[in-house]
Amino acid sequence: MLLGAAVGAVKQYQGRLDMQFKVILASVKTDISDIVVDAGKSAGATGATIIPARGTGIREAKTFFGLTLEAQTDIIMFLIEEHLVDPILEAVGKAGQFDKPGTGIAFVLPVDQVIGLESQIERFKDEVRDQYF
Repeated sequence: MLLGAAVGAVKQYQGRLDMQFKVILASVKTDISDIVVDAGKSAGATGATIIPARGTGIREAKTFFGLTLEAQTDIIMFLIEEHLVDPILEAVGKAGQFDKPGTGIAFVLPVDQVIGLESQIERFKDEVRDQYF
């Protein structure tokens, strides 16, 4: 029943896909971005988008001659089918060593609508089928 619901839920309406997607956003130091992306892809993600960023956390930024020096970070975005959230999030957290202070964070947000993933739908169906049956 679960497979039928998951695979059967792939409908198109005016170019939009009717599947349940979520987005994992991970904030990591730039030197480990590739490691985190590779871990996410190994766990089932079909790709990732890396967005350069800078931010502040609980620790104060360092200053040098009055200039604030903030560590550059990357925001890694994985758009994934909801059944793959747990293994990908776990792989990302492990690769990023998020259990250690100051290494990064990751969180999951729901996605209401998606357009432009038609080329990946068969892979999504196959992954759900392989995972549950």
